[in-house]
Amino acid sequence: MRMNTLAWRHGILLLVGSGLLALTALHGPIPQPASYHQFADARSLWGMPNAWNVLSNLPFAIVGVWGLLQLSRTQPAILFCAPWERWPWRLFFLGVTLTTFGSSYYHWAPDNARLLWDRLPMTVAFMGLLTAIVAERVSVRWARRLFVPFLALGIGSAVYWYITERAGHGDLRAYVILVQGGSLVAILLMMLLYPARTGGTGMLCGALGLYVVAKVFEEADHSIFLHGASIGGHCLKHLAAAAAVGVLATRLRHLGVECKQGAER
Repeated sequence: MRMNTLAWRHGILLLVGSGLLALTALHGPIPQPASYHQFADARSLWGMPNAWNVLSNLPFAIVGVWGLLQLSRTQPAILFCAPWERWPWRLFFLGVTLTTFGSSYYHWAPDNARLLWDRLPMTVAFMGLLTAIVAERVSVRWARRLFVPFLALGIGSAVYWYITERAGHGDLRAYVILVQGGSLVAILLMMLLYPARTGGTGMLCGALGLYVVAKVFEEADHSIFLHGASIGGHCLKHLAAAAAVGVLATRLRHLGVECKQGAER
């Protein structure tokens, strides 16, 4: 009975993953909007252009380093059911930390060449988190197998966009459908299909909720600034996304408390 239950859960996950791949292949190119680099708040401060969009990246360094410190200071057996599970979390927090530099570099003088260095560390963070949740919910063995392919997919999606952009027909399909949207869908699906074998499920939900709020702020960048806010929506996006990472770093304290046999399944 247990094997049958796992089989249909795995089947649903595989079906959705295959559907996302098919959607990416069949969907037409997704171009980057021509106005993408035109953020609402372009004010300078102390000679720094686009100051608030640059400075609001600092929290990423704080929460990223904090997460890495928690991983290094605590024995793996206390945090995780399998010691290897530390690696995707390291990748996640490293990607978040590097986002501080990539995003600050981009927002100082926004253009496509600089945007690549903003997106690359974010894809590292996305794929690290996705692999970490596969290990927690589905299988550590499969997480280990998917670790490098997921990372290659993330980095490749950003590089592919940049290459096509330089060729005059930019295409964000892989980045938008697979890396950003697909990783979120896969994480939510795993949370619904597979029982938790570690603590902190509520905090994971809270972090994902904050990420959704961050995306709303991003889309409402100009509306928020034009309706009297002291900063633009993009700055608020950075703060909400950093808060989501802070929740995940705090969540590490709740992992490993319900480990069961078969963690390497």
